Amino acid sequence: MADRDRDEESGKFTEEYPPQDFLKALDELGPSGTTDISNYIGCDRRTAYLKLKSLKEEGEVRSRKVGNSLLWELKD
Repeated sequence: MADRDRDEESGKFTEEYPPQDFLKALDELGPSGTTDISNYIGCDRRTAYLKLKSLKEEGEVRSRKVGNSLLWELKD
């Protein structure tokens, strides 16, 4: 396993790609596809999709189907 930081109080590993990174990416890129966001952040496409899906469930972002792709954007 790669060297990952742990929270000193809980002992849990810190998140490698926190949700704030994805919100910042959408703020800077504007509406974007999953691959564009994963490239911007430097993570795997699947990781980006799962994080964005979670943010959508929390009401932070929305998505819409464009062709065979999802276009993600910040909610107003």
